[in-house]
Amino acid sequence: MTGFRRRPLAAAALAVGVALAATWSLLPAAWQALTAVKPDAQITAVPAVWIPHPPTAAHVRALWERKPFGRYLANSAGISLCATFLALAAAAPAAAALVRMRPRARNRWLLGLLLVSLFPPILLLFPLYEGVRALGLVNSPLALVLPYAAFGLPLAVWILEAGFREVPREVEEAATLDGLGPLGRLLRVQLPLAAPAVTAAALLTFIASWNEFLLALSFTTRDRAKTVTAGIASVSGASLYEVPWGQLSAAIVLSTLPVILLVLLFERRITSGLTGGAVKG
Repeated sequence: MTGFRRRPLAAAALAVGVALAATWSLLPAAWQALTAVKPDAQITAVPAVWIPHPPTAAHVRALWERKPFGRYLANSAGISLCATFLALAAAAPAAAALVRMRPRARNRWLLGLLLVSLFPPILLLFPLYEGVRALGLVNSPLALVLPYAAFGLPLAVWILEAGFREVPREVEEAATLDGLGPLGRLLRVQLPLAAPAVTAAALLTFIASWNEFLLALSFTTRDRAKTVTAGIASVSGASLYEVPWGQLSAAIVLSTLPVILLVLLFERRITSGLTGGAVKG
């Protein structure tokens, strides 16, 4: 009887905890979205105005009129897609090779990839910039595509390796008997059967590239070459001492919406891809 009573209490405590965590996480985003549609007078009003009355689209219009914001979004999309493709193209054969290794050797390689991924990009900023400048790639998309692909490679290998381990060895052996070589098995067997892992690796690499700020700010000096994160940093007010909170909020909301939509569309594949290999060793 005591255990029966504890279960509803535990479930209620868990529900309250989840609700508090969700509120804590979503409240700043909701406030940002409300600020994007508030008139200027209500943004800095004391006491705070929670619900804008009436809502306005002036900040969004000003953002598009004063800055090439559409260009920022297009640059981020193109650079992130190219970086994701390169990262997956390099990670897929590496993960397929790791699956074939003995567990001890495979774990060593995976640990090495993990250690490499722990280095923060700021440590490599100066040598990367010198290399980009020497190659004449400042303000070029390649200046960001190549580093983004390199930084996304370790995580992509980790996720794909876990997904490839879920592919039955018998299926690969049957494909080999049918005359498929390593590349054919990778393209026609492993990648299709590990589609959730491929989707998860692609989306996480894309999101990381889309959100990156430091390299984008350092390697792009022309306004039309900036990505959306560097473009938001260039949004300024009418004077040096004015912070355009409404335009900044509108820019942040517009830049976040594509990522949110992608995550909502592929939520199940992301979860399945990230949990692949968690049970089987």
